[in-house]
Amino acid sequence: MINIRVLTIFPNIFESFLAYGNPARAIQMGLASVQPVDLRQFGDEPRRSTDDYPYGGGIGMIMKPEPIVRGIRSLEAYDVVTHKILLTPQGRKLKQEIVEELSHKSELLLICGRYEGIDERVRYFVNDEISVGDYVLSGGETAAMVLIDCIIRLVPGVLGSDSRIDGESFYNGLLEYPQYTRPRDFEDCQVPSVLLEGHHEKIRRWKRKMSLVKTMRNRPDLMKSITVDEEMEELLNEIESERLI
Repeated sequence: MINIRVLTIFPNIFESFLAYGNPARAIQMGLASVQPVDLRQFGDEPRRSTDDYPYGGGIGMIMKPEPIVRGIRSLEAYDVVTHKILLTPQGRKLKQEIVEELSHKSELLLICGRYEGIDERVRYFVNDEISVGDYVLSGGETAAMVLIDCIIRLVPGVLGSDSRIDGESFYNGLLEYPQYTRPRDFEDCQVPSVLLEGHHEKIRRWKRKMSLVKTMRNRPDLMKSITVDEEMEELLNEIESERLI
């Protein structure tokens, strides 16, 4: 069971997201709890404001530290350790290894920024900062949805007993192999014959080989962190000799 709370000025933005797919399934099965919490309830009187003008000038508004810290303190679980995550482009870039790490936590608190940024002092009250990529979002809510979806699908039981994740993209550091379904022939594009032969070992080897090909073509940077075993060395030699790259 994992409990995820999200501190945001737009809690209603999560309604549709939590009503479908794996998040909804996990919640219905009692395997996860996701609670968006309105940051404005911790805002400054009389308007429950959560932002102010930046010191030193600049465009836009900055989220104030007091409401966020009040929210953090109010939502911290004292019987277990709450892992507090600030969603920010300055954080460590989200990778599958980080998702796996976070999926083992029992209490997560995600803090969503808005406007032109968050007062720097908020960083003293969190123990993690995560970025979902090198691009600009309107707020941390979209990033929180990405993180929640990634984490929840790793919670045991969410995907079902017959589902596997060890062939998916990034799980073993490689992109996923090509997938096919019926028809066998679509506008002169054929399903690879090896997938039709029913030889499980040949299929397994083909999948691993094609994962390497896809990774080398689309994300060659990932190859730097791959541990090459004996079979992979053979496959890399085949890929080179067959000029697949």
